Amino acid sequence: MKTCDSQPCCTVIPDTGGRPDVPDEKFKTLRYLMYIAPMLVLWWLVYGQLENFSRVFTYGILHLQTGRRLSGAVEFFVFEAPKVLMLLLLVVFGVGIVRSFFTPEKTRAILAGKRESIGNVLAALLGIVTPFCSCSAVPLFIGFVSTGVPLGVTFSFLISAPMINEVAVVLLYGLFGWKVAAIYISTGLVIAMIAGWIIGKLRMEGYLEDWVLQIKSGAGGMAEEQLTWADRIQYGIDAIRDIVGKVWPYVLAGIAIGAGIHGYVPEGFMASIMGKGAWWSVPLAVLIGVPMYSNAAGIIPIVQALIEKGAALGTVLAFMMSVIGLSFPEAVILRKVLKPRLIAVFFGVVAFGIIIVGYLFNILM
Repeated sequence: MKTCDSQPCCTVIPDTGGRPDVPDEKFKTLRYLMYIAPMLVLWWLVYGQLENFSRVFTYGILHLQTGRRLSGAVEFFVFEAPKVLMLLLLVVFGVGIVRSFFTPEKTRAILAGKRESIGNVLAALLGIVTPFCSCSAVPLFIGFVSTGVPLGVTFSFLISAPMINEVAVVLLYGLFGWKVAAIYISTGLVIAMIAGWIIGKLRMEGYLEDWVLQIKSGAGGMAEEQLTWADRIQYGIDAIRDIVGKVWPYVLAGIAIGAGIHGYVPEGFMASIMGKGAWWSVPLAVLIGVPMYSNAAGIIPIVQALIEKGAALGTVLAFMMSVIGLSFPEAVILRKVLKPRLIAVFFGVVAFGIIIVGYLFNILM
């Protein structure tokens, strides 16, 4: 599950102070755009030269010899670290603007009263763009249930929100390309939809803690705040500060570990442990991943290095999903609102879905 270090769940949308002054807001928006446009051009120019810079830095400035393990690890780190951080800056800003349209209150309003089949799909999709982290798990869960959102639909949201986030998508795209990123997004959505639907069909509302069932929905909701484009751009800037400002150490640490694996682990070494031929590798990867507590920034660069050394794509996807989507701290937090049997069913259904996805991709790819 995501932590506050990887998601701006507590980001405060700027207070507009009532109806904005239209000319002033237009001027503020124009001023933002005048700053952003040249920065985008600079971003594009720098990003296109990263590969050349990594070679010049490794072999021209440090004078490392080609073909050595250390030189391979250094070149990997010098290229991947700025590339991933630059992608994060761009995508987090854009997603931050999109998130200004989807407050938790609006998300609850969209999901409340929906039939489970439709609700599971909407909840999984909304989980991608809604601010969510471990510190907001309990209040969001209570808010959803108390406003009439079905239990299975709520779980579709809780599965999707931590598993599919902009940090994971950016890292996957930057390190693997758009095909793997698309596979991860689509399979994560399918797991969230089906697992939530199954939990809903099991009718386990009785395994919510009694105090949760006693909470009644309020008579009215909060008034929707009117945001200008200047406010939304500021929200995107705040998202960069909140997310990139907190996850960059995890990004660098993960890439450093990945660089070590890239440079020092022999080619094909992981094939015997996490390759397609090891039938037990997928469930073992999930069992190892669930107790771990990491975010996408720390685990995905390691996953890339494992694949380079012979690990199968389905096995490492299963490992990554179990680390990001399920964790022991998540169970501790959810214990406040769920009884142990429902937590066990939740973890079991999601873990089973992840294992199926792992085997499927090992067979197809």
